[in-house]
Amino acid sequence: MSTSTEQREQVVTTAISEISHIATLPEVTLKIINMVEDPKSTASDLHKVIEGDPALSSRILKVVNSSFYGLPGQIASINRAIVLLGLNAVKNIAIAASLSKLFRGGDLTTSFSAKSLWDHSNSCAAASKIITDILKMGIADEAFLAGLMHDIGIMIEMQFDRQKLIQVVESLGVNKEGVPLMDMLDAEATVFEATHQDFGIALCKKWKFPRCLELVTGHHHNPLAVDPDSRTLPCVVYLADRIVGETGEKPYRLDLPSLDIDQDVLDQLKLTEEQVNTIRERFADSAEDVKAMLG
Repeated sequence: MSTSTEQREQVVTTAISEISHIATLPEVTLKIINMVEDPKSTASDLHKVIEGDPALSSRILKVVNSSFYGLPGQIASINRAIVLLGLNAVKNIAIAASLSKLFRGGDLTTSFSAKSLWDHSNSCAAASKIITDILKMGIADEAFLAGLMHDIGIMIEMQFDRQKLIQVVESLGVNKEGVPLMDMLDAEATVFEATHQDFGIALCKKWKFPRCLELVTGHHHNPLAVDPDSRTLPCVVYLADRIVGETGEKPYRLDLPSLDIDQDVLDQLKLTEEQVNTIRERFADSAEDVKAMLG
């Protein structure tokens, strides 16, 4: 192991241990995750856990009744919501509710706020789901959570050392459109001796999340560095990240100095330019719904 690798791993380990009181999933969320992963669990079992948490119940009903899901009529029953959304989608909403508490802390600088990053993460979740729906991959729930989680490492940096993250953001320099003038990964490596991809992998390991989420948080900027058999989800989020970065008056894109899409990533996903434009259109149509759903 090289000295630089050792230093990076030490920094990441220290960060995760020092913010362990923050980077801990609530008990009810852990129960839901464990229950959904247990093949013997039923919608009724999940209902019993959720009904004991009024805030989570309210959030699930808000999501199931959102325009994004487009279900007919108003759903007032948690049991009905679980049946319509499915156990995995409900698990993701519970995780989203937990994650939203991490994305707090107000404006860090004039060009960065936790709220704008949370909005960006929600949008990436929606765009990732749209991509997998269009490609009929059958992994919409996994893609949604991957999009939601991809930049979680930036929040680890913020909770660990706000001043260093301020230093990173200010060193980037942004133009009036909010486009950074240098690569955030390079700035993080200089200031933190690790990047938000490194911190993201570590948090996924701490939470015992599936390896596919480690690969997304750790390689959404370089998905083709992942083993060919595991590239799909990192490539989906890579594409979603850039499509979201194109949208809106001044979208969050501090870690995206360029929105160019690598043709090799499109080839990996077997996506045509026409399909990419369809994804852009669907995402643009749903952007406000997503903001209202998880904001």
